[in-house]
Amino acid sequence: MTQEQILNDVASILRNFNGREYSGDIGLDTRFFGDLGLASIDAVVLGETLEAHYGRKLPFHLFMADLGRRAVRDIPLGELVAFLHNHLNISTTIG
Repeated sequence: MTQEQILNDVASILRNFNGREYSGDIGLDTRFFGDLGLASIDAVVLGETLEAHYGRKLPFHLFMADLGRRAVRDIPLGELVAFLHNHLNISTTIG
């Protein structure tokens, strides 16, 4: 699965996420909290939504733990896409 495919999946999910509609551009530089206006609980729900979408468990808690150690606590979607790309391709290769 390519990063472009993953970005398209994530963007599609976020456009109508948790009853909110987002009509702006969603790209690799779009920030989860600053641009999309989501809250930290939304990150948990997004993790569950992505697991359901891809049909496998993902170590999303590790991604979020890294966020907690940062000075700037926001997530450019490019980082999420890279994280998903790494873990989805590992899971596909191994499993």
